[in-house]
Amino acid sequence: MKIKRMRAVFGGLDRQELTLKEGLNIITAPNEGGKSTWSAFLRAMFYGINTKERDRQNYIAEKNRYQPWSGSPMEGVLDLEWKGRAITLRRGPRGNSPFGAFEAVYTDTGEPVAGLTADAAGESLLGVPREVFERSAFVSQGGAAIDGAPALEARIAALASSGEEDVSYSQVERVLRDWRNRRQHNKTGLIPRLEGELAEVEGILARQAKAFRLSQEVRRELDRLQAEHKLLLAERQAHLARAMAARRRRWEEGQAALAQAREQVDALAAERDRYGAPPDADTLRKAQEELNYLNTLHANQKLAESQLEEARAAEAAANAAAVDALFPGLTPDEAWRQASADAERAGQTVRTGGLTGGGIAALVLAAASLALALAGALPAPWMGGAACGVLAGVSVGLLVAAALWKKRAASAGAQVLERYEVQTPQDILARANDYRERCVVAAEAARRREAVERSLKELTAQDQETRASLLALVHTFAPTVKDTFGVSAAISRALNLDQRLATARVKLEGAQALADGLPRPEEGLEDNGVPPRFDPAETAARLEAAEGELSRLRSGLAMAQGERNTLGDREELTARREAILEELDRRRREYAALTAALETLEQAHSGLQARFSPALNRRAGELLARLTGGKYDKVALTREFEALAEERDGLLPRRALVLSRGTADQLYLAVRLAVCELVLPQEEPCPIVLDDALANFDDERMALALETLAELGKQRQILLFTCHSREAAWQRGVER
Repeated sequence: MKIKRMRAVFGGLDRQELTLKEGLNIITAPNEGGKSTWSAFLRAMFYGINTKERDRQNYIAEKNRYQPWSGSPMEGVLDLEWKGRAITLRRGPRGNSPFGAFEAVYTDTGEPVAGLTADAAGESLLGVPREVFERSAFVSQGGAAIDGAPALEARIAALASSGEEDVSYSQVERVLRDWRNRRQHNKTGLIPRLEGELAEVEGILARQAKAFRLSQEVRRELDRLQAEHKLLLAERQAHLARAMAARRRRWEEGQAALAQAREQVDALAAERDRYGAPPDADTLRKAQEELNYLNTLHANQKLAESQLEEARAAEAAANAAAVDALFPGLTPDEAWRQASADAERAGQTVRTGGLTGGGIAALVLAAASLALALAGALPAPWMGGAACGVLAGVSVGLLVAAALWKKRAASAGAQVLERYEVQTPQDILARANDYRERCVVAAEAARRREAVERSLKELTAQDQETRASLLALVHTFAPTVKDTFGVSAAISRALNLDQRLATARVKLEGAQALADGLPRPEEGLEDNGVPPRFDPAETAARLEAAEGELSRLRSGLAMAQGERNTLGDREELTARREAILEELDRRRREYAALTAALETLEQAHSGLQARFSPALNRRAGELLARLTGGKYDKVALTREFEALAEERDGLLPRRALVLSRGTADQLYLAVRLAVCELVLPQEEPCPIVLDDALANFDDERMALALETLAELGKQRQILLFTCHSREAAWQRGVER
């Protein structure tokens, strides 16, 4: 069989097409380029998709993994040549089933191919079921290793024996093991069930004997406990009667304490409210603070009164110091003006002395001027004598007048200085300035006295107002109070009564709570006179334990009697036990026979392997030698399909786990190719699909592998998908 062309809407493939030729086909594509998808598509076209498969941890079911990325339905067309005819396979969706629709027709006529159905197409065309194809000719990415499967075993068995593929070793071995497990498999086998039933019957017989013994022991213990229980009841009654008497005394004492507390509260409330209810405690405490403030006011008044006396004395002294005979009744400004005028008069004596010389000169000049004027006015003959006479007369007159004025001025200035008792006019001004300062001191003393008087007045008013307010407050509950001492006493008494009343109320609440917590004792319980052996707590505990034990014993007795009634007839149970023993012996003999059959089957399978394995191992060794350049030339495949390789002239075979990744892949590729030659049909060789099977090969062994595959490609078509360009380069070099 040869594949010619594939077209797919499958996973990342969206209507892409792949054309193939005979022999070795090397399809190069990068990672994520669709190589594994094309391989899975080819397998799905032959064998369909398992729609019952579900996603699980770290695994996506094939129907979900290859859903088209484009959102289109999953579809595919496969053109191939089979038995000399061109055939076209088509698969598509049917309902919710991907690839559920199937069609196989002859390409040239379109007529259906008989016998090719959706389920049987792969096995009919390739000659093997899916599990054989996957373990031989289909090497998925990273899946070169091979494992066992019933179909592959049956195929190998047919080749090694009669050619019949109806049954495999694993299938027969599984059936025999299932039969043996039915007889002895944990708790579900026939033998464990019979053993369990036997144990149950023997247990029932043992329980019957035990129930009889137990019922006898329980009856004896019941008689003893009932007597003890009766005595404990009498002792508890004696304890209860005495406790009730003590409770009655406590209740009566509580009631008496409650009545006494109520009387005390009523008496204190009546005493406090005798003339009226006082204000609350905060108001009374504020009133006490105002009383304390009154004391402060009184002290401040005393201080102000003493300061007023001092201020008045200071004012009188300042006023006396401010009196000056030179300035009687004058203000400082008036005194200054008077002193300024007197200083000016006193200062004229000094200025007259200057006028004597200068004034005479001025007079002479004035006389000269007058003479000249007269000379101009008079005729010339008269001008000289007249002018001189006039000038002389005027000068003399002026000198006499100046002398007289100077004498009078000196006398007046001296009198002013004498009156001020000073030497210079500046001393007069200094006397006036001193007077001003003494007047300022007197005025300041007057202002100080007025300020003290105002402060004393305000303190007196505050004192009177506070006293009146306190009296008005206290008169609401103490009308006879008349002074601050009485106010203080009334407030202290009210606060004391309020505190005592609060304490009494707390005691009343406690007494009420105590009385409420003591229930009224019951009447009619009398002391029976039985002397208790234990204290009340131990008596109660023993009584409770006795009642519990009595209940347990009665229940045990009832159960024992009920069990004896429900366990059935002892003779019937004995007969059933004998029958189970016979059946158990028979099943154990069957188990031994099945075990012997499995051992015989194992021996036969080992012989079958001995016949088939040499050929498979020999061919795999030949292929491995070619793939490794002769380094490894022997292969052994275990019953579990684990491959081992042995070096040329080596001593021991090596497991794949200890080989390099590339050598392990070469080992399993050799096994795969050997299985394909020995297991797959030869008349219509099915293609071999290799997905990146040479990825771990070095360049030298890659070339050896391609040479081997090219040679095998002469007998069957080979599809090698790779992400490297070296395989295609090798092929181009060979073709040239």
